[in-house]
Amino acid sequence: MRALVVTAPGKGGSTAVTELPDPRPEPGEVVVRVTSRGLCGTEVVVDATGAVAAIEDGLGRVRRGGTFLQFGVADPVRAASFSPYRVHHHEIDIIGSMAVHHSFQPVTDVLAAGLGGVPVDSLVSDVYGPDGFDEAVARFRAGTGRKIHIAPQKG
Repeated sequence: MRALVVTAPGKGGSTAVTELPDPRPEPGEVVVRVTSRGLCGTEVVVDATGAVAAIEDGLGRVRRGGTFLQFGVADPVRAASFSPYRVHHHEIDIIGSMAVHHSFQPVTDVLAAGLGGVPVDSLVSDVYGPDGFDEAVARFRAGTGRKIHIAPQKG
């Protein structure tokens, strides 16, 4: 695969495009395939970590007219530092998203009724009872399952 490798990080650092072998993740690691990139800023940046350092870094990567979506749950006593002038001058949209909108039950009702065309059965790769917990965790860490459930009634 072709990769952009940072050989000297920071201002004045250097990068090089080089051929590398396809990555083989270790247990607990993931491989992210980048299909597009923004060298002059990114159109949409999503923080799903809630880590203040990641939020501050992400805000700095949004291009003019772009959007920053705060999805990760941050510690309520922490504050992120950013330039309000840059947000104003570059017309950056900052959006907060909280997944609790009392929509869970209506969505599960639609899925349970088989409506919406979502093949939910294909999303779950494995269901284990409580006795299969160790095997389920091993399968998850190996990255060989899609969605793995522990079902107490299956024991």
